[in-house]
Amino acid sequence: MDALLASLSADRENPDLTPADRSMLDYAVKLTRAPGDIVAADVNSLRAHGFDDRAIHDVCAITAYYAFVNRMADGLGVELEPDREGPGGDGTRGAGPGSETPGGDE
Repeated sequence: MDALLASLSADRENPDLTPADRSMLDYAVKLTRAPGDIVAADVNSLRAHGFDDRAIHDVCAITAYYAFVNRMADGLGVELEPDREGPGGDGTRGAGPGSETPGGDE
């Protein structure tokens, strides 16, 4: 896990991932950014990389849970604790991937 975190920190767009990890990350990103675009081929890609139904469920559930929590926090105006720094660099969640809001500056 430490190697994965180091790789993601060094180059978020091109981390050194196994094909299975790349498939999982691609699925999670697509589910976060364009959930309506998920098709059977996305799930089949996970299966082709060794994910069984339980693992696919877990990837989907965890991704959806984080999206839900972030949208609840956005909707309620919740800010990060002062000792935490988000992608915006100012103690808020900022404009990280998946944080786009309707009517924002997209």
